[in-house]
Amino acid sequence: MRRGLACAVLGGLLACASPDAERHAAARDVVGRFFAALPSGDCAVLGPLLTAPGACPGLVTDLGAQGLSLVAVLEVKADGRDPDALLVRTRVARGGAVHEQPLLLRVERRSEGWRLRF
Repeated sequence: MRRGLACAVLGGLLACASPDAERHAAARDVVGRFFAALPSGDCAVLGPLLTAPGACPGLVTDLGAQGLSLVAVLEVKADGRDPDALLVRTRVARGGAVHEQPLLLRVERRSEGWRLRF
């Protein structure tokens, strides 16, 4: 399947987004939604954002114990090993302390959308 540019008219101007820009935005979105929902510990919300929804309870326990929170998404790039995977470099805080070393996350395209792999 060939993908072209997605275009829309915005304020009278034609704006186009490349397929890569759309993929990168989707990866940023799933990472942001996951970390926004993480404090709730609600696997009904978090599970569908994961490649392995059944792992949610253990993951929530582990990440919650670390007090992990998202500070920023620094970069999104192609994984290179899989055309349906992106690597998301993030800055996180643990227990409120921002870590200098970025955390690298993998986001994969599945039939139901983009999902985060831990």
